[in-house]
Amino acid sequence: MLLIDKTALITGSAKGIGKATAELFSKHGAKLILVDRDMEKLEKIHEEFIKKNYPEPKIFHADVKNFEQIKSIFNELNNSKIFIDILVNNAGIMADSMLQMVQQPQVQSVYEVNVFGTIYFSQFAIKSMMRKRKGSIINISSIMGTKGYIGQTVYGSSKSAIIGFTQSLSKEIAPLNIRVNAVAPGFIETDLTLNTPPAVLEKTLSSIGMKRPGKPIDVANTILFLASDLSEYITGQVIGVDGGMII
Repeated sequence: MLLIDKTALITGSAKGIGKATAELFSKHGAKLILVDRDMEKLEKIHEEFIKKNYPEPKIFHADVKNFEQIKSIFNELNNSKIFIDILVNNAGIMADSMLQMVQQPQVQSVYEVNVFGTIYFSQFAIKSMMRKRKGSIINISSIMGTKGYIGQTVYGSSKSAIIGFTQSLSKEIAPLNIRVNAVAPGFIETDLTLNTPPAVLEKTLSSIGMKRPGKPIDVANTILFLASDLSEYITGQVIGVDGGMII
């Protein structure tokens, strides 16, 4: 097992990539702190993990847009003498529209969740990791952040921001023995891609080298690698998990 005696905090952990990552981390011995705005799903995951004899996760109902809620989470963890080794900034939302059709609330919401939430969680996590003099932060970007797509100006630019944040932060905190990397998923079967129109789906699949969508576990496996000591000399990198879509 790769994460024995490690404590990991995962945002957006109630479904999709976040849930797959949580389950994989549990199988590898990690103690989990799960954060999501859907408390009902979090409670189901909590029950499910206990039934499977995984380490019991701590769950927090919070919106990653809300700085005070994030602060409260870390205050509670600090008061309980719980310090994290791994942060997975997975929470994210998408806004599919041509730029001229995008409304201001969409822009604000996408950036608050995808970018600001990642920054806030990282700020608090670094303070926690410094107690252990070691840590790994994994930010979930997207192929949309590395390659332009029509109708993805807002979402794509938010994911590009994650890449810039990852690379800059990695340089800032490498001397603290804290690593920062990003994962850029391609077309993955999650709630974000569930309602893709058939014509768009066909075109998208044809652009993927492997001619099929990825699964959340494909991304989770990469996150596990970056969280573990297998990657202890890797920082500031963006790893694509896209089946050849970027080629």
